[in-house]
Amino acid sequence: MSIVAPLGSGMRSEYHAAMKLSLKIGAALAFCAAAALAPCSTFAQPAPATIRTLAVQASKSSAQPTGPYDERGWLDRFYGPRKYAPAWNPTTAAAALWVLNRATLQGLDPRDYGADALQRQLSAGGGDPARFDVALTSAMLHYLADLRVGRVRSEYHTRLPDARLRQYDPVERLRAGLAGGKLQAAVKAAEPQLRLYGQVKAALAHYRDLAKQPYPALPAPGAKVAPGGTYPAARDLFERLVLLGDLPADAAPPPDGTYSESMEEGVQHFQARHGLLDDGVLGRGTIDALNVSPAWRVRQLELTLERLRWLPEVGRGPMIMVDLPAYRLWALDNGSDAAQSAEAPLEMRVVVGALKTETPLFVGQMRYLEFNPYWNVPRSILEKEILPKMARNPRYLEQNDMETVPANASVADLKAGKARVRQRPGAKNALGAIKFAMPNPMDIYLHSTPAREAFQRSRRDLSHGCIRVEHPAALAQFVLARQRQWNADTIQDALQPGPTKHVDLAQSIPVVIFYATAIVDTDGSARFAGDIYGRDAKLRQMLAARRSL
Repeated sequence: MSIVAPLGSGMRSEYHAAMKLSLKIGAALAFCAAAALAPCSTFAQPAPATIRTLAVQASKSSAQPTGPYDERGWLDRFYGPRKYAPAWNPTTAAAALWVLNRATLQGLDPRDYGADALQRQLSAGGGDPARFDVALTSAMLHYLADLRVGRVRSEYHTRLPDARLRQYDPVERLRAGLAGGKLQAAVKAAEPQLRLYGQVKAALAHYRDLAKQPYPALPAPGAKVAPGGTYPAARDLFERLVLLGDLPADAAPPPDGTYSESMEEGVQHFQARHGLLDDGVLGRGTIDALNVSPAWRVRQLELTLERLRWLPEVGRGPMIMVDLPAYRLWALDNGSDAAQSAEAPLEMRVVVGALKTETPLFVGQMRYLEFNPYWNVPRSILEKEILPKMARNPRYLEQNDMETVPANASVADLKAGKARVRQRPGAKNALGAIKFAMPNPMDIYLHSTPAREAFQRSRRDLSHGCIRVEHPAALAQFVLARQRQWNADTIQDALQPGPTKHVDLAQSIPVVIFYATAIVDTDGSARFAGDIYGRDAKLRQMLAARRSL
């Protein structure tokens, strides 16, 4: 799975359609405006004094911001330089409403911007012209800000207004877009520049189309069905797999009532896309996932777009991204589209924090590696796990290659915080042969592991919060690629048992710890995962609460 690879046959047409739509929006806006203007010949021009009064009132009545931006004063800043002259005419108002009514393309909701009411006012000639002008300006400013930094505050936001709105100022962008007849350019510039964002938008459009024709539920088998076994709804299953893109459209249909071997590959592909054990066996979990409605997948994809809007800009160069519910890591060059398409990203499975010890969301900076590291046991693990085991087995530290610091400290010193426990490098070390350090207050980092069997599990939320990586040597090669003294051979040598070796990176590498239950795979198909930490449900509640304010 890649966040940069081009879309495959399943969704390539959707992606290109979205790109063509973006290129033709200027013409579409003009057409839309012309079609809407006939009844608006009496569109009245409001008095500047009235607009000024409304703008000032809006600034005074705005509540303390709870989201990632502070819109107080925006209207005054927008209208002040134009001496509070009205901003909109029938043509530009129709163009703006065309944009707002298509907010669903971005996973946003036109209702958040009062699009329907504004459309009715425009069709009636503007209604109260001053209130219409100010309301449409406010709606567009909020839309641009939402598209740029998201609608609700997240772990990636600070308590201060999002700094990205200094680089992309909605007020200045809207003013320039209107003055230059380039309203859509202001909208396009607000979108996150990650290629993944466009891919998820295409997936969203695809699943919206699927949701227009809901399909019936497939019956659960009485027992697990292997290829060649009997499944009465085999033909329905075949059609479902073709519809979802897991089987090609020209695949041979199965004999009636038989789960054929030719369908196994499609089921395996579906299972892999949905975080299931991809064994090709039909069981309740696979059928349950097949019965999830496209409308629900639409909601998952909408939440992913919102979360992508939260991410701070990390700049060009190497970066690492970890999607927790997908249990996946990608290491890639966050450069131009050409650079992104020239080299596939490094991808691997990961083990992440369990529900009681969730891996937190943040953007860290990887600064150094340690080959053959010590594992400094966190205080929480010492108190909850190590000390009870020491009480039952006085030789526990010795048997697990552990020691106290300072040496030979007593249990009383450990309990009092006067000493700590660490595990020596070696075969038993919980961090394996390498640690990828990104200093942070939570003491979260990436590392290898001697427990290789965990990567074969479909559900891998098993750690105390740190992230175990499947291919540590490959990740080390990516991280050290710009340091000439390091290559595949020298890295393999450093991974062999020996003394701890600290290696500073020539340049820190951003590590984005991310949460998305819907994303795009290397072949262009959507991948879905379980909401392991319940974050989707919480985000839906936050967005609903915002709408009710």
